[in-house]
Amino acid sequence: VQLVESGGGLVQAGGSLRLSCAASGFTFDEYAIGWYRQVPGKEREGVSCISRRDGHTYHSDSVKGRFTMSTDSAKNTVYLQMNNLKPDDTAVYYCAADWGSSCRGGLIFNYGMDYWGKGTLVTVSS
Repeated sequence: VQLVESGGGLVQAGGSLRLSCAASGFTFDEYAIGWYRQVPGKEREGVSCISRRDGHTYHSDSVKGRFTMSTDSAKNTVYLQMNNLKPDDTAVYYCAADWGSSCRGGLIFNYGMDYWGKGTLVTVSS
């Protein structure tokens, strides 16, 4: 089982990036997929989540209206589209998967996840 993130990079404030999370060894259908981010010295923050099994998506207040998630079943890949990026969005972004969970209300971020990727760095310059 493996999750691999890609798509990070350097972007100016107001710009956009699309992160990808490609899964191997399992399919997303029965998993909740969450995107987290972490800045060195700060706690990890759950920002967005999608659970295809029950159709729920969740975005934290800090990214709501700017970030969206989508899935591509054929590629077994989940995307995080990030628009109107701000310097505060600078972080290492990780995707994680949890079997059988729901993203409803974002409560999943209070619990551990089954699988994690290694992360991709997003840097937003002012």
